[in-house]
Amino acid sequence: MSEKAVSALPDAHFEGFVTIFESGLQGMITLRGDLGSQPLVNALQQITGCAMPAPRKSTQAGGNTVAWMSPDELLILCPHSAAPDMEARLRKALDAEFATVATVSDARAMFTLSGSAWRDALAKLCPVDFSTMEPGDIRRTRAAQVAAAVLVTGPDEARIICFRSVAQYMFDLLSGAAAKGSEPVLYT
Repeated sequence: MSEKAVSALPDAHFEGFVTIFESGLQGMITLRGDLGSQPLVNALQQITGCAMPAPRKSTQAGGNTVAWMSPDELLILCPHSAAPDMEARLRKALDAEFATVATVSDARAMFTLSGSAWRDALAKLCPVDFSTMEPGDIRRTRAAQVAAAVLVTGPDEARIICFRSVAQYMFDLLSGAAAKGSEPVLYT
């Protein structure tokens, strides 16, 4: 068995009215605890470089992103190779806090949707008003029957995170939603 980490669907790529591709290896750490705790806020800032995000928002510093997932949960995105060390440092810093820290990098998959119509493609799958979402916003939702999180990374780009076990299903869903000829038609 190989010890080399491999992303869920290496080289998965689809060209439609939106471009979809598997984002590759991504470090992901879940941090659960009292998000108002000053020791937690301090540890987060010191170790990731990121400020505590507001609800449904994310913050960035260097190659790290911290996304608000719920009133007691954050998702930390970092380089894949940095996740184990970052997890260990967070555990040590939060040892006296009621908090849990877990690396979930290899249990998740992430896809990038690129193009000005990414909102139209995702609107076919998710019960979210994407017209109100701006860069830095995040929403937990579902895509068809699959749990997902959507992180807006730019005006013409978003990333969708799901469980690795449903990566192929998610890629197929996204590809179908972004197929050329399936663009929404506005009637006036």
